[in-house]
Amino acid sequence: MAHAVNEGSYLTNPKGWKSWLLTLDHKRIGIMYLLFIVISFALGGFFALALRLELLSPAKIIFTAKQYNQLFTLHGAIMVFLFIVPSIPASLGNFVMPLMLGAKDVAFPRLNLASFYIYVFGAIFCVYSMISGAADTGWTFYTPYSTTTNTSVISMTLGAFILGFSSILTGVNFIATIHKMRAKGMNWFRMPLFVWALYATAIIQVLATPVLAITLLLLILERTIGVGIFDPTIGGDPVLFQHFFWFYSHPAVYIMILPAMGIMSELVTTFCRKNIFGYKTIAYSSIAIAIISFLVWGHHLFVSGQSDNAATIFSILTFLVGIPSAIKVFNWLSTMYGGSINLKTPFLYFLSFMVLFCVGGFTGIMLGALSLDVYFHGTYFVVAHFHYVMMGGTVMAFIGGLHYWWPKMFGKMYSEFWGAVACFFIFVGFNMVFFTQFILGAKGMPRRYFNYLDQFQPLHAFSTMGTWVLGLGFLIMAFYLIDSLINGPPAPANPWGGMTLEWHTQSPPVTHNFDVAPVVDHDPYDYRRIDG
Repeated sequence: MAHAVNEGSYLTNPKGWKSWLLTLDHKRIGIMYLLFIVISFALGGFFALALRLELLSPAKIIFTAKQYNQLFTLHGAIMVFLFIVPSIPASLGNFVMPLMLGAKDVAFPRLNLASFYIYVFGAIFCVYSMISGAADTGWTFYTPYSTTTNTSVISMTLGAFILGFSSILTGVNFIATIHKMRAKGMNWFRMPLFVWALYATAIIQVLATPVLAITLLLLILERTIGVGIFDPTIGGDPVLFQHFFWFYSHPAVYIMILPAMGIMSELVTTFCRKNIFGYKTIAYSSIAIAIISFLVWGHHLFVSGQSDNAATIFSILTFLVGIPSAIKVFNWLSTMYGGSINLKTPFLYFLSFMVLFCVGGFTGIMLGALSLDVYFHGTYFVVAHFHYVMMGGTVMAFIGGLHYWWPKMFGKMYSEFWGAVACFFIFVGFNMVFFTQFILGAKGMPRRYFNYLDQFQPLHAFSTMGTWVLGLGFLIMAFYLIDSLINGPPAPANPWGGMTLEWHTQSPPVTHNFDVAPVVDHDPYDYRRIDG
């Protein structure tokens, strides 16, 4: 395998702000995505803190009921459409995947840059919605309320509509890159598992996102010219909107979690210094999750009046999707067994992911059971489950991947001590916030309520205090990562001892990635070659 010579990195070659705005380099595009995604996360997190502050007491503290509805709509829409969906593929995936494949860039560099600017264009519409009477429908935009409210539903849904094009184009680019630009000798079963995860994700992006786009476009038409599709007062069917929306949005859950699972596979093999257990089963399970994800949307509609037979089938399929996920967890645990575990910051987030994702997965199986779902539907139990999967899963993996590839991206090392401290606060704060909400939901507390009974106040207050602990963890992380860019020691080419190709070029990489095209002649995680 070839090592690039130590010359000017992609960060400084070429120079000037125009070279960044017009770049075709996948690494720079990944960094620009990362900047906007982190800003979106911070904005969505601010709305979450405001929400929980209002819920500290059953009486009004700061916001009116309508403002509260607008807050949780903004929090959900920003976190889902601007942060979680693009977070790993668009930022880390864009940066790392061509390096992992031994390629100079993605298959369509100009399309890659266009995808980024489409993302920015969609984000502008979402920001406009915030300042022009933010939508108050929830991030799902359920009809008939979204067709009758006087808030800025059109600009918010138009923003999500535009963002969908960015997602589709990124998926097309990734599929073409993985098919056509692998290094010599890298067959399908010599690809890193993160690449397999991005491949499965790209398939979902290309096939599922157009359904959401059409649904949001129909919603806009209904609001503007009164087409009777979803509004029952003009001959529409609001349950039809739910079917359309969840046919996209449940696969979208796997757009969010599959790349996270790919990162976990990279972390466990690197920091246990051991070949991944069951490589092919993990690879195939990613494709299995992508396929099954299109068949389970109906479990969101158990109380919508669908037939008993349909509800039973969707319940069984929901249980089925747990199998490939469980395969991954079993294989990660098996990889850890007997490994030489190195408790660096990225691996601490792997361990956090394992705990939190398993809780989210088990409670997802509970919600897939008809009898339990009818009771828990519309309660804080669902809120807690969703956040354990999305934040406990995707966000933990995103942070773990960011720490893992940070030295490669910026050529700087960060403080391991403060990394561990931040991880502790984030893990503890997260469980304070959301495990408490399982209890609230089991006691019957409905979600999205502005007021609540006094009996729920102690649990709500404890959950709100958890957001302060969680926010402190993220502040610590922001501090030491920014400090590392200024004062951090230079990173070696391979600080963690990783085996995949991105660790065989300098940190940060040169503009063209590799001076000599790499040749792959072994499995991607074969530590036995160097450990004897």
